[in-house]
Amino acid sequence: MKLLILVTVWSLMISIGMSLNWAQFVATWRCLTPAMWGKLLLATFTIPPIIAIALQKLLPIDAGAFIGLYLVAVAPGAPLMTHRVAQRGFDMQMAASYQVWGAILTPVMIPLLVAFAGWLYGRVVWIRPRQALWVIAKQQFVPLVIGVLLMSYAPTFSIKVRRGLNVVGNALLMIALIALLLQMGPALKAVSPWVAIAALILAAGCIAASALLLTNRTTAVQTLVISNANRHVGLALLIAGFHFGHQPALPAIVAYAFAAQIIMWLYSKLTLHEIEAKMAN
Repeated sequence: MKLLILVTVWSLMISIGMSLNWAQFVATWRCLTPAMWGKLLLATFTIPPIIAIALQKLLPIDAGAFIGLYLVAVAPGAPLMTHRVAQRGFDMQMAASYQVWGAILTPVMIPLLVAFAGWLYGRVVWIRPRQALWVIAKQQFVPLVIGVLLMSYAPTFSIKVRRGLNVVGNALLMIALIALLLQMGPALKAVSPWVAIAALILAAGCIAASALLLTNRTTAVQTLVISNANRHVGLALLIAGFHFGHQPALPAIVAYAFAAQIIMWLYSKLTLHEIEAKMAN
């Protein structure tokens, strides 16, 4: 399973690296103001964990489901959906920029946020920043750089294979999710439907947080909004397995993987229709 997820992520990240316009990528970073980055920090790392804590208080979900949802809430920037965001009409360069920004901050923010939740519930939980950094480097930075280098030194080859890599990566993603469901097996019967409801609310809350804070309705800003629901399920699974044991948190993490796709699809339909209507006027 770990090998399947790794191959999936590498396929998609190399494809993203091959698709990036480096000059436009750098320009994207420069055009965002410090105030906007501050709002992104709130929307990305502060509000989603608060939503997860509120869901645990308000809904009848067990401790394992809360751990899974909380770990998803503190882990932004999944590499698996960046291309799909672009395919839905959003800004590929902005989506990739947001993913890299989240990946840079993740090794700092996740240990602090998980330690805070542990303190809140009377437990001591500390994730080494080096551990999170290694996962991010292996899953995102290294394959991204390989893709960029291939595009720079072998552009003809890269243009030919990048679409195929993206198709393979998305196919492997669906296989990985189905395999996770089969692995859970009979345990699924014991999972409360409230877990799926909580996952949908968390995904919608991530988008709502960004939409309320980032009021500009341009395509670039809407890309940041939808990308906030694209949480790093793979990293959440890894942390859950290492620190809490996979089984209690697994159903909620897998539920979020599906819930995020549903919510992102709905938001893309509503938003792109709105943008197209404004352009027509």
